[in-house]
Amino acid sequence: MVVAIRNTPHDELLSAPDEGWWESVLADEERLASSRARVKNQPVEEIVQPANERDAALEPDWDYAESIYKQDQIVTLSVTGYNRGGLLVEGERLHGFVPYSHLVEMTCEVEAQRESFLAKFVGNPIRLKVIECVPEEGRIVFSERAARADAGKRTQIFTSLQPGEVVQGEVTNVTDFGAFIDLGGVEGLIHISELSWGRVIHPSHILKMGETVTVQVIDIMPERCRIALSLKRLQPNPWATVRQRYAINDIVPASITSVVSFGVFARLEEGLEGLVHASEISLPEGVVIRNHFQEGQSVHVRILHIDPGNQRLGLSMNLDGN
Repeated sequence: MVVAIRNTPHDELLSAPDEGWWESVLADEERLASSRARVKNQPVEEIVQPANERDAALEPDWDYAESIYKQDQIVTLSVTGYNRGGLLVEGERLHGFVPYSHLVEMTCEVEAQRESFLAKFVGNPIRLKVIECVPEEGRIVFSERAARADAGKRTQIFTSLQPGEVVQGEVTNVTDFGAFIDLGGVEGLIHISELSWGRVIHPSHILKMGETVTVQVIDIMPERCRIALSLKRLQPNPWATVRQRYAINDIVPASITSVVSFGVFARLEEGLEGLVHASEISLPEGVVIRNHFQEGQSVHVRILHIDPGNQRLGLSMNLDGN
């Protein structure tokens, strides 16, 4: 069940993501979905062949598929195969793909273990909902997670949710590109860029599976079953007022967040992080950056430049300005 906490006036919202944003953040699952399939006693080439090139007998009933999708109905299909991205499912009138992230039980933390896990589904029935139906692209995407909610629940949620609304949900999956949040029958995505105003090394550093989290709805696309969420927009944007608190040549305390070959990243405060380039670090001859600094180390830095628009800070450890 969606727990609505409050609404945020639209003039406080940043611009909602466009379709190009959606395509880029979901590219990972699209790539996995097109991976080479492994199906017992059936040639791989026949399984990964695009739907519009399949034999007519294998063509899904698109009218039926769209009806199931629009009515948010639950169907039971058989698992016919898998690839490293998820399961291939098929029924008398339907066939499509179930992304790994949309399975109820995701027990494989290590990708190498995923193949044996997915293989166990082959030959078994699975309850699903259609979460994406695109006839012109020959694609039907199913979700076992969505089928946990009653039929029609998706329509109810998409009708009631509004951009700017603040809700609670459960973290159901954490990927390289963000985190999926169950809003009570529909999953929304917090893209990595919406997790924090600061630099995020990996979403797992911010959120954990099973955690209850409060988020803001920033975009809703019912026709593609997509909800864009944000964690960072519930906090003031530190970049909006950075020039009021810092000035060029200020020397301030910072904490090192990452050590790389070309320098170190240092955090001045939550959400404000900058780069100290190697050219701005004086080290004894023969000493390399990676051996001299470590994450969490406290240092002092001098501010070289401030770029709120691009959310960048240039820092130096040469505190005398030379």
